[in-house]
Amino acid sequence: MDLSPLWISLKTSLLATLITFFLGIWSAYWMLGYRGKGKSFIEGIFIAPLILPPTVVGFLLLLFFGRNGPVSQLMQPWDFSIVFTWYGAAIAATVVAFPIMYKTALGAFEQIDGNLLRVAKTLGATESTIFWRISLPLAFPGIVAATSLAFARALGEFGATLMLAGNIPGQTQTIPMAIYFAVEAGAMNEAWFWAIAIMSISLSGIIGVNFWQENRGKQKQQNFPFSQGKKNQKYSIFQTSHQTNFSGLFVDITKQLPGFRLQVCFSGDGNTLGFLGGSGAGKSMILRCIAGIETPTKGRIILNGRVLFDSEKGINLPSRDRRIGFLMQNYALFPHMTVMQNIAFGLPQGLSILAIKQQVQAQLLAVQLEGLENRYPHQLSGGQQQRVALARALAIQPEALLLDEPFSALDTYLRHQLQEQLIETLSTYQGVTLFVTHNLEEAYEVCQQLLVVSQGQVIANDDKQNIFAHPNTYTVAQLTGCKNFSPVKVVSPNEIAALDWDCTLKVIAPIPQSPAYIGIRAHHLSFTDNPNAENTFPCWLVRKRETPHRMTLYLRLHNSTNTHDYHLQAEVFKEKWVNLQDKPFPWYVRLDTMKLFLMQE
Repeated sequence: MDLSPLWISLKTSLLATLITFFLGIWSAYWMLGYRGKGKSFIEGIFIAPLILPPTVVGFLLLLFFGRNGPVSQLMQPWDFSIVFTWYGAAIAATVVAFPIMYKTALGAFEQIDGNLLRVAKTLGATESTIFWRISLPLAFPGIVAATSLAFARALGEFGATLMLAGNIPGQTQTIPMAIYFAVEAGAMNEAWFWAIAIMSISLSGIIGVNFWQENRGKQKQQNFPFSQGKKNQKYSIFQTSHQTNFSGLFVDITKQLPGFRLQVCFSGDGNTLGFLGGSGAGKSMILRCIAGIETPTKGRIILNGRVLFDSEKGINLPSRDRRIGFLMQNYALFPHMTVMQNIAFGLPQGLSILAIKQQVQAQLLAVQLEGLENRYPHQLSGGQQQRVALARALAIQPEALLLDEPFSALDTYLRHQLQEQLIETLSTYQGVTLFVTHNLEEAYEVCQQLLVVSQGQVIANDDKQNIFAHPNTYTVAQLTGCKNFSPVKVVSPNEIAALDWDCTLKVIAPIPQSPAYIGIRAHHLSFTDNPNAENTFPCWLVRKRETPHRMTLYLRLHNSTNTHDYHLQAEVFKEKWVNLQDKPFPWYVRLDTMKLFLMQE
């Protein structure tokens, strides 16, 4: 039997697979980042061979490569023709296999966590470094699957190949055509032979890839050799014309967001500056703009005299040149790299392997993770992952460190443990630190100064003690955990009427101009046996709520006629509650003048 269809099919399909491998990966990666016009039209052209009948594809190829086609006209001086040659069969197979390679590779790239790519930029990685060291390795299993599918599609191509290359035995006759013409001639045994052959080749490739993918996780090497590989480029020296004399961080930016406009202006120095606010207030967006992951609409960002962004001068340094460490909420550790490789990712090019290992070991010692350098992220606990991400951010010696809710994914015990370690680490860090959180206790423990953000606006910026003791507005008091508020009316220079609490309170003069509310924190309420003490009122317990260490008491002042409504919330430790709970009503609650604060709207 003439076996030429087998060799012709393998030759054309392998060549087609090789071409689609490189062309498909490039096209997929390019389309992933393409933001220009006509994206849908371009993608439609790429996948058209997948939805058009093969004979239509072959007809279009014939018009393009045929006697009067543009390619044939260009090749006339060399007396070379594509039509009715095995090159034509390879081109037809390439065109029909390309959409499968493209779409599958695109899907593999799209599955990569975008935070991994963003954090790589903040570590100084160029686009080519990100592709070779992050995107391609993580998308590799999908690309292998795409290659096997593209090969199977190229091997089975019939209609387009028949139109462009014809059916010339020994020259262009592939296995699908051998099957078709064998059936047409009544040679069923020959048709069966080629059908079994092509199914065996195609299915063995696909089954082999599936088997490899299933066992890939089990057979991962625990310690693959550390390679210096492609290192990030050194940080470029910024031009003198873009320098200022400002020391620390200065931010004055505006950016339109869905639902509100982000407009903030603040500065930071060696003290840790905490960003406190509700979810969706714009806190994380501020960090992303500083890191260069997002671009403000207008404004300026200056770090230690270097202008990172200036809309008027057209300056917008890429993330890799900003020298900013970014610790994201999910830590964004590179899952295919060991702890050592993660920490070393941002170190400058040209360092020896010994120097890299020494720097990594120093970082591991600082975060108490010695001996874990050869583990992968999935082999670490949440707390260990967080510390590796912190070590990686600090390894590049950043001028600013951005921490975006680093404890949000941890349990209470571990969070407290890591807070203490972070405070210790930051005590020796000389750069600017910005810490985003919505947890009041975290903000108070970690930060020296607080910046309160609401709907994209800075509504308070002061020492943490002043923010909590004297909130200037109702919103700031709410965001800092105050539970007790009442609209007020001024009665005299040192008295106000708390309208919702139905009482008159002595306050420390002078009263601010046009105060709108009065407030007091729940743990500042005290109980007394002296009903004649200043700002002391009879109260009744409406209901209570228990936590592991405290009791929250919902109190109604003056009378007990309404058993569902309450005026104030008080928080007391359980040790005090033991003595209080058996006392007869009414109890007497005191609102200390030193703890009351008056606020604007």
